[in-house]
Amino acid sequence: MIHAVIMAGGAGTRFWPRSRANMPKQLLNIVGDKTLIQQTVDRIRPVTERSNIWIVTNASQVSGIREQIPDLPESNILIEPVGRNTAPCIGLAALHIRRRDPEGVMMVLAADHRVGNEELFRKEMTLAVEVARKTKGSVTIGIKPTRPETGYGYIQYMESKKISVNGDSAYPVKTFAEKPNLETAQRFLQSGDFLWNSGIFVWEVSSILELIETHLPELYEGLTTIDAALATNTYAEVLDRVYRSLKGISIDYGVMEKAQSVYVIKGDFDWSDVGSWAEVYNLSEKDADGNVVKGEGILMNSHNSMFYTENKVVAAIGIDNIILVDTPDAILICKRDAVQDVRLIVEELNKRQRNDVL
Repeated sequence: MIHAVIMAGGAGTRFWPRSRANMPKQLLNIVGDKTLIQQTVDRIRPVTERSNIWIVTNASQVSGIREQIPDLPESNILIEPVGRNTAPCIGLAALHIRRRDPEGVMMVLAADHRVGNEELFRKEMTLAVEVARKTKGSVTIGIKPTRPETGYGYIQYMESKKISVNGDSAYPVKTFAEKPNLETAQRFLQSGDFLWNSGIFVWEVSSILELIETHLPELYEGLTTIDAALATNTYAEVLDRVYRSLKGISIDYGVMEKAQSVYVIKGDFDWSDVGSWAEVYNLSEKDADGNVVKGEGILMNSHNSMFYTENKVVAAIGIDNIILVDTPDAILICKRDAVQDVRLIVEELNKRQRNDVL
């Protein structure tokens, strides 16, 4: 069977002040009428059964997820005691899936991505499942780059060694590259053999656990201890104790960059990781002056700015390239090219112990 694992533990600090500890960006309708996690679940439903959709999150988000995805089985919401990056998250989900379906295939998705052409997305995800089954390897989706983006990681692939599955192609991965500077990103784009790393992965459940055992033996040891307690009344206590002792590490760095049999499928669908308010601006419809207004914002003699207002009229004259987000208890104002630093505001509020606005 096909299982979809949705990682939904992020805090979404770059979307403060809308994103808060108990209501992070994946639970908000930042782009579209539905929330990001609702969109993620909806787009994967035609590929798998409802009972095979899993969400990994933290305790503070569980009530919001249950409210937004009411038909998801309660046992399919897996709670991390503490965030430890993507490798432990994926390993934990793999344990639960293996108990139910030892020969299952895992699709791993983020809860906060935007996908434009969902039919094409599902076609390419189905292809990824077939490649994983055929090769017994790891499969990822790479997005064809449209610009020299410095906010994404990259995947270099080998065109000459492509394999064919059901008439479609998958490509061996040559290397993974971290987020580059602008000059390097321009070289990647010009080379023609680099794709954006979407963070979408597909494996047989047995394969990913074997890879974790090989490349992350300490994590595998912890997962083995958790697995032994899965069917017992000590599970919660063991999970909490062991998970907190695990080293935080990403699946990309811990496994994918070291694994031997890794393939990438070229994703042709419209995709964004919706990583900041600037990305929301880029995805939104703009007026003749390049402005985006959500709510009662008034911009006069202003250009290329975005106002998001909730409870009041906010007006501005003669501003350019500004992001303003108004909520009942906080207001964010920043330059569009400074939105990645919004997380620093959250860090400062934590230092000041301003839990009322976190």
